[in-house]
Amino acid sequence: MQSVLRQFVVNGDDGAEPGEVLKLPGSAFAISEAARSGSLRRLWLDTFDWRLYRSGLTLEQISSRGSTDLTLTGRDGAILAADHGGNGPLKWPGGLDVLPLGPLRDQLGPVVGVRALLPVARAVSSVRESRVLNSDDKTIARITVDRMAVTYPAAGSAPPRVAVTALRGYQPQALRMVEQLAAVPGVGDGSASGLEVALAAVGRRPGDYSGKINVRLTPRMPASAAMAMVLTALLDTLEANVNGTVRDIDTEFLHDLRIAVRRTRSALKLAGDALPDGVAGRFRPEFKWLGDLTTPTRDLDVYLLGFPDMAASLVAATAEELEPFHDYLRRSRVAERRVLVRGLRSARFARLSVQWREALTATAAARTRPSVARLAASRIARAHRRVLRDGNAITATSPPESLHELRKRCKELRYLLEFFGSLYDPGEQWRAVRELKALQDCLGEFQDTQVQHEELRTFADQMMAERAAPAATLLAMGEIAAGLITRQRQARNEFAGRFRDFASPASQDRIRTLIGIAAA
Repeated sequence: MQSVLRQFVVNGDDGAEPGEVLKLPGSAFAISEAARSGSLRRLWLDTFDWRLYRSGLTLEQISSRGSTDLTLTGRDGAILAADHGGNGPLKWPGGLDVLPLGPLRDQLGPVVGVRALLPVARAVSSVRESRVLNSDDKTIARITVDRMAVTYPAAGSAPPRVAVTALRGYQPQALRMVEQLAAVPGVGDGSASGLEVALAAVGRRPGDYSGKINVRLTPRMPASAAMAMVLTALLDTLEANVNGTVRDIDTEFLHDLRIAVRRTRSALKLAGDALPDGVAGRFRPEFKWLGDLTTPTRDLDVYLLGFPDMAASLVAATAEELEPFHDYLRRSRVAERRVLVRGLRSARFARLSVQWREALTATAAARTRPSVARLAASRIARAHRRVLRDGNAITATSPPESLHELRKRCKELRYLLEFFGSLYDPGEQWRAVRELKALQDCLGEFQDTQVQHEELRTFADQMMAERAAPAATLLAMGEIAAGLITRQRQARNEFAGRFRDFASPASQDRIRTLIGIAAA
């Protein structure tokens, strides 16, 4: 069995022939003339948020001479799964259902989830293979020289890469040859993956998108400039997801867009007074419009994504009897998506993006007081007090609305901890958020099940009005509604314990520690 011992990169002058650089003068080994050569079309795939790369995986599609192969490798370059794609390349972007059933799809499923796979880099490689000979003219290894021309996301050329593959029975000799090759001037380490090399050739790097707020604030930074930095990062995320939302590549584009809008609205509400006079008030209605625009399609996405689980939970009814509801949801989504796309392509949205960025750019240059540390301390302390106050007021007889309002207060506190997270030690922040997240999950389950229960009744009424609801389907929907009520009651029963954990002295001390750090 052959194994790749080592990979190198040849850092010679532009146009230099790798064969000249790779000569081994004075060595017992020699490199023959190229025995085989060819051209490969290479395509690397990942999700928009780089789920494969962040998990240490690389998925590459190679096309040559009418055939296509997909290979999934791990962080060390070992092949984890592969699939022969047939006589032509597969069409991307696409979900996992583009791939045939098999080990490759099984490996990708838990990592990719509902996201589509899409091209993140393309290149054409000119490949030449030579033999490594020992003093007895025996072939001990093969050297493959790869000249890569990158065509996407931009045009560029990567330095030649060299891979040494040992032949069975000659690995000790091949290892000695690799050590000599590593000492040749102009030959450097080539352990970076092909994807990393391709992107580096055009000034990019994998993993350069994240839905998280990745900003670096300093405690003495003016609050206005800090908020402008946070809000600009949110605008970048929002805009990065518009194209995928319009093209309907996968549902997570709209999800990330909505989160960016929701965080922006919360920032304007909780710390908008740190911006110049009139800025928050001017843009708050526009972001409310954008939030309202995205809500119907996202709500339908949630139902459609959860439909398999809903169907599987049926006891008295069957999945087939629920199918008309599935058809109704898909038709409704088509109609709502038209409205969404029209809004995202409208002049109003274009003006919002341009004018909001201009306002943030002007704000970033401001040098006003207070500092962001003082702003963070005061706003987190206020939000924390409100959560404790509202949570302590809830009893076993409190109406559902009181839990809904508490969920909003928890979300505001969570967003503030995210906005100002770079001011704190990551470990301290994580511990402070842990109990808050558990409380949020409980409150979210309580509210979501109630909303979905009410929406199911509305869907049933609409389907009846459209004569699209057989009696069996309505009965199946009724069973789903009953299950939602059961889940809501379970969440209500868990609330007291979740809130007790959040309001414990240890948990309060963690939040107060963050407040104290900022205040100091």
